[in-house]
Amino acid sequence: MDAHTLDCYRKAGVIARDAKLLAASLIKPGAKLSDVMEAAEDYILSQGAGLAFPAQTSRNHIAAHYCPPPGDSTVYAPEDVIKVDIGVEVDGYVADNAMSVYLGEKPFYQDMVQASVDGLAAAIEVAGPGVKVNDISRAIENTIEAKGFKPVYNLTGHGVDRWTVHCAPSIPACPDRWNKAVLEPGMVIAIEPFATDGKGSVHEQGKSEIFMVIKEPRKFKGIDERVWNVIEKMNGLPFARRYFDGIDNEAIESSLLRLQRTGCVMSFPPLVDPDASVRVSQCEHTLIISENGTEVITA
Repeated sequence: MDAHTLDCYRKAGVIARDAKLLAASLIKPGAKLSDVMEAAEDYILSQGAGLAFPAQTSRNHIAAHYCPPPGDSTVYAPEDVIKVDIGVEVDGYVADNAMSVYLGEKPFYQDMVQASVDGLAAAIEVAGPGVKVNDISRAIENTIEAKGFKPVYNLTGHGVDRWTVHCAPSIPACPDRWNKAVLEPGMVIAIEPFATDGKGSVHEQGKSEIFMVIKEPRKFKGIDERVWNVIEKMNGLPFARRYFDGIDNEAIESSLLRLQRTGCVMSFPPLVDPDASVRVSQCEHTLIISENGTEVITA
């Protein structure tokens, strides 16, 4: 990793951390989700960085991938367990981080938030060059279960790279005997434990507001040029409907539908626990693995 790459990762990490903390500071009952996410995104852009993915805030049994759609009037409510997930790119180099906020005073949910924090801390303590990913997974699972909760087993940490939010290695919340991955110097990884009082499994549900290009279309028939211009500027990073400001809704929807039907764009619906009474917390940092250890760039 050369000096420029390292500098970009570090800058992205600091901006991602500060944007996350800004968003968390604005969360209160009655605040609109869209206002909080827009404030975080505006801050990132004001620092000369880019959005690695749309700012996301998922509540209660929604574990991840809730992105306020255009015109969303949803507000935070008392007793919400809220996740804030923020990604930043500097010259394409990505930093990803998240935290949870509980709008209440019940010790049970305070402990749930702390369980994901502690699970992440345990994982970071283990992480380093030559460490098996299974050892990290075991640390996450043991720590969260010791708090009386379960990790969300089908959500994993992941590598990040230039213009890439998710790549190898995958870092599950529990050991897998088939997983032989080992951390190597030069890897950049995002570890993100989720803790829950549910069964520890989520599935896709609801309308997607997050999309990502898989391949460029061979033909542009049925794809609005204005829509494609916005998508192309993301350099392959995820985008949201709210990025198409000033473009008529029909053009947006027809273009997205065409891109999905031709396999050029994939969508990411919200990930939810099937039981609406369940709550989920999350905590995430991005780490650089070096010859000498780890550096948490979002700390």
